[in-house]
Amino acid sequence: MVQADAKNKISDWIVSAALAGREEIEILAGICQRLVAAGVPVMRASVASNLLDPTIDARGVRWYRDRGGVEEAFPRTDDVAAEEEWKRSPFFALTESRQPMLRRRLDATYRRGEFPMLDGFQDAGATDYVAFATRIGRNVRLGEAEGIAASWTTDAPNGFTEQQIALLAGILPALTISMILWSTNRAARTLITTYLGSSAAERVLAGNIVRGRAEPIRAVVWYSDLVGFTRISDTTSAATVLALLNDYAEAQVEEIEGHGGHVLKFTGDGILAIFPHDDTPVACKRALDAAAGQRSRIVKLNAQRTAGGLPVTDTHVALHVGELLYGNLGSARRLDFTVLGPAVNEAARIESLCGSLEQPIIVSSAFAEAAGDARSLLVSLGRYAMKGVARPQELFTVELG
Repeated sequence: MVQADAKNKISDWIVSAALAGREEIEILAGICQRLVAAGVPVMRASVASNLLDPTIDARGVRWYRDRGGVEEAFPRTDDVAAEEEWKRSPFFALTESRQPMLRRRLDATYRRGEFPMLDGFQDAGATDYVAFATRIGRNVRLGEAEGIAASWTTDAPNGFTEQQIALLAGILPALTISMILWSTNRAARTLITTYLGSSAAERVLAGNIVRGRAEPIRAVVWYSDLVGFTRISDTTSAATVLALLNDYAEAQVEEIEGHGGHVLKFTGDGILAIFPHDDTPVACKRALDAAAGQRSRIVKLNAQRTAGGLPVTDTHVALHVGELLYGNLGSARRLDFTVLGPAVNEAARIESLCGSLEQPIIVSSAFAEAAGDARSLLVSLGRYAMKGVARPQELFTVELG
């Protein structure tokens, strides 16, 4: 009865903590504190699960009696040593076996060498280790996350009692629900940010999901594409083209986002981004710095790709300033969160002149007028007429030094 009462109290607390928004590390620490108070001498606990994330394969939280909680992310990697370490872990053995539990008494009967991690635990004075795997239904999974794995370690002289093992197993459903709630929330936010960008993602997650809901903003528009991309795609394999697109997109995106810009759309080999800021000269300077930074990155990238016998290219970038509508466009059930307005079309027209004017970066007269002190970096190219633009305008390039 005492054991059942402890299980119910701890399970109820886990659910309440999860609903209150406490993070995983707080929940695990709270569980361990309550287990210890209930007479379960936990010295270490660990919970981990796969994560639907483009750069992180899994995420875990651990609790230590002497130093509290820590978090750890496991990046997606081709590191052979890291893969081998994972394959020699108890969690790997547990998940591969499809069994609900794995237990090793770390006493005189323990066979060292099976799990290097547990060898270390035994050296540190641990006497018992138990791990559980909980799987959730396919229809509530995101990606490869089948559930969670949780482990508990003690240094009690005789290890865990059977009643204590039953208590740990008994709180597992509530623990699983709390951890899956967090991993699902984190995965959803990561996915939306990955595909929409941070600014649009924040707006969507805040509830802006209705077609036609948009707000006027003033921003710098970045429009770029790759030089000679059609020729490259016609003469190389699809895999080579995909790798090329990824390399040059990364060079641009990291500079755009690093300077406060937001990438809104990839259009084949092109990128549409904005630099919003209440102070337009600040936005202009950030856009210019991003344009200069991506050129430096591309010089290094081209050297690396040339050394590897891979095709190389360059970018054409147009920068413009204008009034935009920022919000949802599409059908009632299929939306795109983007910017609309003549400024976007004008930026595309300006970018199309980069080739004929032999300039990697061209900015509009509106950009030059709004650039503030950064105006000194701009050099006039003269006046040009552009298709779909009412009047010829003076265009500028950037003096990169």
